[in-house]
This record gives sequence, structure tokens and C-alpha cells, in this order.
Amino acid sequence: MCGIVGVTGVGDALPYLLQGLQKLEYRGYDSAGVFLTDASGKNELIKEKGRVSKLAEKAKKAGFNGTAGIAHTRWATHGNVTVENAHPQKSANDRFFLVHNGVIENYKELKDTYLKDVHFISETDTEVAVQLVNHFAEEGMSTEDAFRKMISMLEGNSAYGFLLVDAKDPETLYVAKKKSPLLIGVSDHGYAVTSDAAAMIDLTKDFVELRDGDLAIVKPDSLTIFDANGDAVNREPFTLEIDPEDTDKGAYPYYMLKEVDEQAIVARNIASHYYDEDGNLQGIGCAITDKMKEADRLYIVAAGTSYHAGLVGKRYFEQWAKIPTAVHISSEFAYDQPMLSEKPFFIFLSQSGETADSREVLDNVKKQGFPALTLANVMNSTLTREADFALPLLAGPEIAVASTKAYTAQVIVQAILASALGNPGFDLKAELAKVAVEIQAITDDKEKFKAIAEDALADQHSAFYIGRGLDACVALEAALKLKEISYIQTEGFAAGELKHGTISLIEDGTPVFALLTQKKTEGLLRGEVAQVAARGANTIVFASKSVAKEGDAFVLPEVNELLMPLLAVIPTQLIAYYATLARGLDVDRPRNLAKSVTVQ
Repeated sequence: MCGIVGVTGVGDALPYLLQGLQKLEYRGYDSAGVFLTDASGKNELIKEKGRVSKLAEKAKKAGFNGTAGIAHTRWATHGNVTVENAHPQKSANDRFFLVHNGVIENYKELKDTYLKDVHFISETDTEVAVQLVNHFAEEGMSTEDAFRKMISMLEGNSAYGFLLVDAKDPETLYVAKKKSPLLIGVSDHGYAVTSDAAAMIDLTKDFVELRDGDLAIVKPDSLTIFDANGDAVNREPFTLEIDPEDTDKGAYPYYMLKEVDEQAIVARNIASHYYDEDGNLQGIGCAITDKMKEADRLYIVAAGTSYHAGLVGKRYFEQWAKIPTAVHISSEFAYDQPMLSEKPFFIFLSQSGETADSREVLDNVKKQGFPALTLANVMNSTLTREADFALPLLAGPEIAVASTKAYTAQVIVQAILASALGNPGFDLKAELAKVAVEIQAITDDKEKFKAIAEDALADQHSAFYIGRGLDACVALEAALKLKEISYIQTEGFAAGELKHGTISLIEDGTPVFALLTQKKTEGLLRGEVAQVAARGANTIVFASKSVAKEGDAFVLPEVNELLMPLLAVIPTQLIAYYATLARGLDVDRPRNLAKSVTVQ
């Protein structure tokens, strides 16, 4: 859950490294560091707590650009947020410098066994790794062999991404990965190493994938990759089709607001991709649908926002395709697999395609011989490469930690996939066109949500979202959005559960947001709103036009009832955004969180 970048042979290294770190800051941002070197052996290690901007100021004052270097943004896993714990970590003799993503589960045992006499600067497992490389090098091993030896000693389940520099061979980068994303960027004037292609998109759009167990040696003018068996392999680069401007905020103050506004465009883009001009489905091959139709149960596996999108998708697969569907949290499924049906089919939902918990489940599923499909926003990611099938979400780069447009894309693509398996009973393409129009109408009404958020949440320490049926699924996502960026303790749940315990938490002024878009539960939901209001709650109702009443805070436009989650979620995203602004917090980078959860 951190960002790695490295370059060699590109001329002045520092601008590329700092720009890369800034693009990766959403992956981790409690501290950052950069190690710069050149062919003469001159080098500089610079680290700083806080944002990359602080590191950039410090690095520019040092006045050394170097011709190669490695850099890292950290999201703390071992040790407090200090300069000493920031990466790169170095060996005690200042020879080796290392950046690292992942967790070394047996680092204490390695430290006690091999490094008892070494003086440690940090509290990190990363320093153990770099000191081990130095330990084996001092025993006479080459840098490559010492690097391999260190990796071989990591506990079997450890996930890692390593990028190492030896000051005695300063322009060579040593790279290794397992279950943690790393790519090699290839350009006409040097190479880059990165945990996210977007970080190096200004240098190149051509990238070589690294697979689990790979070790790569990157020089200014050459790239050598060894697979898990130690054999040299040749991998052709793929071209990333992305416009660098897509990763910029433009005129927006925050990425999140930009991404909320882009949801109408995303809906249109997805429809254009999966339907031809005559309204016929395309882009979902028969191989996928035939295999899914053979299944006696679908298993949707996801985490966080993607899990909430899966809860909505379950309705589509069951109601349209008539296939029983279960939705599971990946971190639980990975280590407590439930009893499976005879012919399961797995669907993995992920924005990044690198979610570590889901990757663990996919590994287990493949070993058992079950078919799997990944829906992800980043094609060429681990989950898309390793599943039997993959479909793109087409949301475009999502930078804000709080996912918005990727959630919308996941719901839409699941709906299209379910329609390919069965019959929705209506023209889904036409209805999605209407969804796009109505999303735009809601986002154009931002000032209403700003006023609601400032009035209801500016000084609150807790809040609730309630709903029934599909609205209960949206309530879970709404609560997550609010709590993760505003730090207001928020619960989302099925409204009928109020009387089974949660209503005891209602106090005078407690904000209770009620989502109401399902006609068959209108009376029940209105009754539950009345119950919390009678106990002093500040009730805020977002209702669709067909069930709206005077006094509702916002009336949602009407689309097919099963697609209402695509509209109902938009006000909740904007409420979270404006509540966070009202509390003076950073919308895009909430504390303790990173965009992609790439370690378990």
C-alpha cells in the first residue's frame, strides 16, 4: 500500500522520481524518500515525513539530480511515522539502498538469526531486508546472489515488491516481486520501475509486466528478467492507453469531486463499449457467458466499495440470469472458505486489480480448478492477468482514496453482464442512457448537498444511513464514504435492524440519512424514519420521485427501480465530500488509508 518508482539512464533522475511520487501519493503518504546516484558513485539519500511536496522542497535544496535513483511513498506498517522509518532504507555501511512494498512476516526471526551485531536505525522490516543483502554480500556473494538469497529466506506467504541499488554499481536497479505490483517502463532513453504505470506515464506508455517470483536487473541500456525458476525470459512490453491529462485534477480542487462529476461520462463510455449502434451486446464473449451458464452458483468476491457493488450485482444475476449468487468479503473467504456448490463460478471485483485479499482467493480458486472472471478498472493488473476471463470497468484513472466512479462502473458492468445471461425485461442500453442523464442532473445540483452536509454533519461525531432492499446495499457504501474521509463514525444497515439494537444509539440531533427508492418497502422505511425522529434524530430522506413526500431533503429522478442504486449513491458521495470540506480535512487523502490495499 505504498508507491515505488525508480529510474536509470533517463538523464536527470530527480524530476521523474518526484513526479512519479506525486502521482503515487494516493497509495501512501505518511512519509517519502528518494535515493539519487550517478555513474561516478556520488549519491544522496533524502527522506521526509508528510507529503511528497515536503520531500520535493528538501530534495531540490540538496541540488543533486543524479542519473539514477529509487523513491518511495510510505503507508506505515512497521514503526511510527518518522524520517528514520521512511524508505529508502540502507545497509549499515551505506552500500545498499532499498525500497519495499509488502510485509516480511518472519523479519524478527531473520534479524535475530543473522543480524544480531548490526545497529538498526529504523523499526521497519525493510531495513532487515537491506541489512540481510549486505550480510550476504560481505560473505562474498555478488549483489544479484545476495539479493536472491535474502528473498529466498522470506516466509513462504510474504508478499513483496523490492527495488535495490548497490552504491558500487550505482546505475543498476535490482527488482523483485511476489503478489505486489511492479512494472518495468521501457523508453528510448532509459528504464523505469514502478508499482503503478500512471506514475511514469510522462516518461513512457510501454511497460513490461513482472510476474510472481521474477527478478529483474535493469541497467541504463538493458533489461534482463529471470523467472521464478531462475531462467532468463523475454517479455514483450504492452502499451498503456492512457492520456497523462486523465491523471490531473484540471480545474477541480480535489480529485474526488472530479471523479464524482465524471460518473455520467463513465456510464456513457461503458454503454458505448458493450453495445453496438443497434443496441446489441458486444465485448462479452461466448466463452464467458457459456461458462457462467454452466454454473450452479456465482460467487462474487471483493473488498470495501467493490463488495458493496457486488451486493447490488447479486440482485441482477439472480433476478435476470436466475443464477443463485453469493457475495463474500475477500479477506474472510481467503482463510475461511465456505462450502461451495458443485459448479461454482467466481467473479472478482476490484478497482486496481491488485487487491491482495482477492488475489489470495483467486490463487486458491485456481488451485481447485474453478473458473474465474475479473472485473477491474486496471487491465494488465494481477487479477485480470491471472483470472480465466477479464472485463474492463472503463472508469478511467481513479486517484482519490474514496472510490466513486469505479463503484458506479462496477454496478453497470455487472448489470450488462447479467443481461447477457438473462432477460432484464427492459431495454438496458436505453435505461443506462437515461441513468447517465440523471446522474448529470444530480451532480449539477451540488449546492443542495453542500448545504445539507454543512447543516447536518459539521459538528457531529456519528451518523447513520438506512434503507431496505437495494437501498440497504447503497447505505453500506454511503456510510463507508462518509466515515473514511470525514472521520465521522457512520453505520449503514438495513432499516429493519434498527429495532434490534442500533436505535439505542440515537440521540438528539443524530443525523439519520434514509434512502428510499423501492416502492414495496416505502411504508416500512417511512415508519422507521418516524421512529428515529421520535427519539430526536435529524432525519434526512433522499427519495425517488415515485415515493417522495413533502419534506424530503432531495427528490431523485426516476429510472428503472433496479438501477436506482446508480442514482441514490450520488448524493451520498457529495454529502461525504462536503462534510469533509466543512471539517477542514483533506478529501483525497484521508488519514491511515491508501488507495490500493496490496498487502494483507
